Amino acid sequence: MWTTAIVLAVLVFWAVGAYNRLIRLRSAALQAFAVLDGHLVRWLALLGEYEAAAGAAVGDHAQAAVAAAGGQFAAALAVVRAHPLDAGAAAALAAGAQVLETAWQSLVQSAALQSEGVAPPALAPWVQQREQLALQSAPAQQQFNDAVAQYNAAVAQFPASVLAWLFDFRKAQAL
Repeated sequence: MWTTAIVLAVLVFWAVGAYNRLIRLRSAALQAFAVLDGHLVRWLALLGEYEAAAGAAVGDHAQAAVAAAGGQFAAALAVVRAHPLDAGAAAALAAGAQVLETAWQSLVQSAALQSEGVAPPALAPWVQQREQLALQSAPAQQQFNDAVAQYNAAVAQFPASVLAWLFDFRKAQAL
């Protein structure tokens, strides 16, 4: 009888500790996303400022592509905000970010072609701000990806995976 009580107590203490570890890692990933979210919002704000200032100076097709990609990215970001560790939502956000970056680079190249190989001076501040923002957001994205990797490792690790299944902790997706 004492043996059963001791084994049961050890099992309960282990379960509480493992659950707390999963919660702590999940919380760290959510906090890392909150920091990254600030950078992503600044990128959307920069796009909005550019669209308001640029008008039709560069070309309607390239600007329309950036505007459409920005809308897709904003929608994906809104979904991820609601569920930051949802793998499907994170995959959609990563795809939206790639489409937006491609559209932005296409806009810059289109502007450079129209002005004989050099980006027009009116676009230069926006390009510079985007590059600075990308440099600033890279560490935040890496921190989020690291936190997600640690969380995913804990969710997959046996016997904590039993608790993860029981409490519906699912693997997340890095960006």
